[in-house]
Amino acid sequence: MFKPILCIFQAILFLISSFSVSDSAFKRNVDKKAIQQTSITDFTFDIITAEEIKVSESEKKLCREWFDKNIRFAGSNGEKPAYNLTLGSKKLSENLEDWTFSVGEESEVGEVYKGGKTSYIDAVSKKSGIVLRIEATIYEDNATCEWTLYAVNNGKTNSPIIKNFCGADMTLKAENAELYVSHGSPSEADDFELYKSFINVFPMKFTANGGRNCSFMPFFNICGDDLGYMLSVGWTGQWFTSIAKSQKGISVKAKQESFKAYLEPGEEIRSPLIALSFYEGGNALKGFNTLRNWEMDCVYPESVEVSSSYVIANEISTKNTEELIAEVNKVKPEILENVNFFWMDAGWYKYTEAWYDGVGNWIADTERFPDTLKPVSDAITKKGKKFLLWFEPERVRENTILYNEAIKHNAWIIADGNNLLWNLGDRDACDFISDYIAEAMVTNGVSVYRQDFNFDPLDYWEKADKEFYNGRKGICENHYITNLYKYLDRLLSTVDGLLIDNCASGGRRLDLEMTRRSVPLWRSDYNCGNADSSLKDFVLEATQAMTYSLSFWQPYSGANRYFHSEYASRSAILTYQSVYEPSVEEFSKYKQISQYMTKNYYPIVYGGYDITKYLAMQFGDEAEGAAIIYKRESIESDEFLLTFNGLDENKTYKVWNFDNTNESYKFNGRELMENGIKLNISETPKVFIAMYSEV
Repeated sequence: MFKPILCIFQAILFLISSFSVSDSAFKRNVDKKAIQQTSITDFTFDIITAEEIKVSESEKKLCREWFDKNIRFAGSNGEKPAYNLTLGSKKLSENLEDWTFSVGEESEVGEVYKGGKTSYIDAVSKKSGIVLRIEATIYEDNATCEWTLYAVNNGKTNSPIIKNFCGADMTLKAENAELYVSHGSPSEADDFELYKSFINVFPMKFTANGGRNCSFMPFFNICGDDLGYMLSVGWTGQWFTSIAKSQKGISVKAKQESFKAYLEPGEEIRSPLIALSFYEGGNALKGFNTLRNWEMDCVYPESVEVSSSYVIANEISTKNTEELIAEVNKVKPEILENVNFFWMDAGWYKYTEAWYDGVGNWIADTERFPDTLKPVSDAITKKGKKFLLWFEPERVRENTILYNEAIKHNAWIIADGNNLLWNLGDRDACDFISDYIAEAMVTNGVSVYRQDFNFDPLDYWEKADKEFYNGRKGICENHYITNLYKYLDRLLSTVDGLLIDNCASGGRRLDLEMTRRSVPLWRSDYNCGNADSSLKDFVLEATQAMTYSLSFWQPYSGANRYFHSEYASRSAILTYQSVYEPSVEEFSKYKQISQYMTKNYYPIVYGGYDITKYLAMQFGDEAEGAAIIYKRESIESDEFLLTFNGLDENKTYKVWNFDNTNESYKFNGRELMENGIKLNISETPKVFIAMYSEV
């Protein structure tokens, strides 16, 4: 009875959001209120067995058939493609006769992208110089496909106006579908919280904020009764996705939110990268784990692995060469064994009053580091470890090296207040900073590159459209994001085995294209301390909840480890951990559990950051893994029913207390999933870890 009212109210809120200031707190609050109208956050998932979680031959076939029909041979076979654009006044999907389609050969597995077969499809406009090239890849073993559109003007004059340049414009078959989507990362205690919503006829509109992800993450699980889809959008700018119920299924559109521009002769633009994973059975956990396993198998760079770092200098550091080398050398061998890299954050360059007024000076401060940072990196290399160094290349302050170079050239810098944006959208500016930062990394011996980005770029892009690009809406952003990927790829090719840390005030740039190049070693600024160095309220419980929620979409993420108690330390068991003063025992103790986090993920109980509620989750596969149960400080009941998921129902498993190996049990897989184990956790607060392995 109330659903239609809620849907109408939600549609109004999304409409208000679309007219809000893009990077404002008001927009974030309106977006949250909108999704909350039709959603819940505290829910459980059905049992799924080890056999059911695997990608089936049927799912592989579904993916192949859909991919061939809607992407690879779409247009040439008379079918409307799963992408779209409007050229002049005509939609491609409604005027296929105006285009000539040709399909290239499919590559061998892994020839272009790890684990995938890639094809190139050309669609040539018969009435203009526009050529549309679709780069399409299928990952058959993962029941996943992806595609990106590139449009180039091969004519001798400006093209007709292009708008509604949709990487995805499609209808997916799904009965009684529900949608799972996560909150973004505005540095709040509920960062990444997962919402479960019914889908209605009014489009649910999800966007970035100011060019970064504060309201929502660009990942979606559309779960139907028998068939579901994982939709991932790769666009590190102002992305837009709408999802609605229609007579034929679930209508989906995904694109750069605002684009309306002609192309000059020879000019090229691109769409967001779109990926679609297929799963059967109606259990959303199947979809989440299909996505996670595809990312592990085919998306993450080879340099990504479970790691820990030791922070030798945080932001506003005043340490010099000798002090940093002493910091490296003081680490005990038994601790060093568990350190993968040493972390140096902002402030290593020359600045005046604070670290942020020197961004643009990417040369080590000669007073503190007369021989660059190479002596420090050499000391780290001698220990067999890597050196992480912080950069924020896109932000430039006045009177810095990059600023003084940029003002010599038109359109190299976009000015709006104290923070100036280096215009990666300009090819020459992109080439210059690519060379400049690559040289800085080699000079200083950097092997882990930390890229931060601490302000919202959308207003700058829109300003540049008017000042530098003849008022063509969205053209600066499109070139900027395209060149951002080229810039990162240049760095990856410069340093062998380079690991890129994707930081943007925490996790505000998490999308599929960035996942292909990087990992978030610092996923939320809510983990930062207060001005007086105290911890934020409920920061440990918020850290637990972020792991619970972000793990649906991304196996790898990082945060700071606190060591003032066992409860604090266990609250941040992750695939990446940064520490200042690690104890020997705590630093190495949970390494195996971190490895399990790269396998399947099964949520058990969600309590948000509420200190009166349990939170629990399981990581691993059918052979082995661990369940982590967080008993918060205001929980009165000592009893907890631990139910497992993803096991072989016919096999026997040993389950034991991580802290007391003598406390162990043997159960049938079906019993562990259906009936579970009743635990008595008397200590409060307590993080109880239950290990399991196949007997």
